[in-house]
Amino acid sequence: MPGGRPRGFDAEAALDRALEVFWRQGYEGTSLADLTAAMGINKPSLYAAFGNKEELFAKALDRYLAGPGHFAAEALEAPTAREIVERMVYGAIELVAGEGAVGGCLSVGGLHACGPDAEPVRREVAARRRAGDLALARRLEEVGDLPPGCTPTDLVRLVTTLTDGFAVQARAGHDRESMRRTAAMVLASLGW
Repeated sequence: MPGGRPRGFDAEAALDRALEVFWRQGYEGTSLADLTAAMGINKPSLYAAFGNKEELFAKALDRYLAGPGHFAAEALEAPTAREIVERMVYGAIELVAGEGAVGGCLSVGGLHACGPDAEPVRREVAARRRAGDLALARRLEEVGDLPPGCTPTDLVRLVTTLTDGFAVQARAGHDRESMRRTAAMVLASLGW
């Protein structure tokens, strides 16, 4: 029995365009009309290929974490706590304010989704962030060369505060160099 008509669009390219729209406008600021226009498809095709808006956002978030946000997973491969933290912090700056950056962070923006209809998205983003924080804490515990008086949890909290702050600063129009100066001051204060 035939499986129906083949798709008349490139699903991967459409997902990339959906990611860009969500990243630029946030979950709540993005309408289905915005998505279909950017993706070059109609609503039935969107639903058939990606599910509803919430499911599409989850797929876009997967793409974001595997693509532009992959620096965070790569940072965990560094051999020392200092290198891990530096790669996380400077990688976040490049993500939010580097060449061709959209500005801001899809993950941070997802946490700010606040209407009742967006609550499942906010919970999903928060769960993914907790998993990332746990992976970072475990890796920092493995390498063990933490700054004096600092626990892995303390260092994760510092990294998250910095990187989230840079995402907000990027949305407000701050430039990459000012963020890099702030990062350098904070990292120098750790006494490594």
